[in-house]
Amino acid sequence: MAGLARLRFTDDELDELTGQLAAVLGHAADVEALDIADLVARVHPMGLGDVTRPDEVRPSLDRDQVLAQAPVAESGRFRVPPVLGEAP
Repeated sequence: MAGLARLRFTDDELDELTGQLAAVLGHAADVEALDIADLVARVHPMGLGDVTRPDEVRPSLDRDQVLAQAPVAESGRFRVPPVLGEAP
C-alpha cells in the first residue's frame, strides 16, 4: 500500500506500521463477526426524541435601543463593512 501511495518508509517503520495495520484489520474482523441481525438501527444509543425546546415568543431587546448603540445603522439594520472586496 505504501508503494501505491508513493510513500517511503524505512524497514523499521514498515515493521511498526505492519503491526499496527494488522491490529486494525483484526479489530475490523472482530466487528464483522458480530451477530447484529436482531439489532435495531439507532442514531443515538438512548433513543432520544426531539430534545429542542418549544419555540416561544418572549420579551427581547428593543430594536431602536440596540441600533442606537451600533457604530453605524441604516434602514433598521446594522451597517457593516463590505466583505470579499465587494464595492459599497
